[in-house]
Amino acid sequence: MTELDKAVAADRPRTGGPRRRRARGTAPLPLLLPALIGLVFLVLPLLALLLRAPWRSMPDLLTSSEVWQALRLSLVCATAATAVSLVIGVPLAWLLARVEFPGRGLVRALVTLPLVLPPVVGGVALLMALGRNGVVGRWLDSWFGITLPFTTTGVVLAEAFVAMPFLVISVEGTLRAADPRYEEAATTLGASRFTAFRRVTLPLIAPGIAAGAVLAWARALGEFGATITFAGNFPGRTQTMPLAVYLALQNDPQAAVALSLVLLAVSIAVLAGLRDRWMTAS
Repeated sequence: MTELDKAVAADRPRTGGPRRRRARGTAPLPLLLPALIGLVFLVLPLLALLLRAPWRSMPDLLTSSEVWQALRLSLVCATAATAVSLVIGVPLAWLLARVEFPGRGLVRALVTLPLVLPPVVGGVALLMALGRNGVVGRWLDSWFGITLPFTTTGVVLAEAFVAMPFLVISVEGTLRAADPRYEEAATTLGASRFTAFRRVTLPLIAPGIAAGAVLAWARALGEFGATITFAGNFPGRTQTMPLAVYLALQNDPQAAVALSLVLLAVSIAVLAGLRDRWMTAS
């Protein structure tokens, strides 16, 4: 046992006793019927998508250059948006979980606002902030010649705007569940706050960071409203998979179904990857 573990163990209260067993039983009819209706309501559209999928022509639809172009752009932009979210989202989550400051509740509300904000409104807000005539965008354009709207960088920013709250919430929850005395013990042993965060806190919250990153990546991959509003729908530059689905639905519904199945498969893979974490937390 290291000195850090001994310092934390000495300050940890001892608890014991048998674990409470979870109550199990049959569901009452007034609850069972609405639950089944809700299950059918959520599952039926997905089954319809599978049943109406053009399985015979699926290889031809998915091997077209337009589809692979949109898929590649979606993967690149979603990964870049997740990286941006990690760089600025993890410190933000640490700030909300570990530091007491006036207005912390308001800051937390503002951070989580994109979760409930309509994505189109988010895109408009990004235009007002980062557009050529925006609050910040005008200075980026005049001073540095940087134009963000209707570019691939604009796609990354739009996706990061809507996806980062998922990462922040996940990491903040993990930080609140982690024992802060490990950090305190590390500082008493001579480590700086940043060293304690890097060497002690980050390894402790790594599963929460991974789960939040996966959720943010999946959300970024499926983003539509903010992307089309702030970055447009230009093939090869800003047309991601959701935008390609929207365009194909107007011209070729079968292609739209095929593209939707790709996004559905990605979503199922994300849920499968996070299943062990949810089962452990429950």
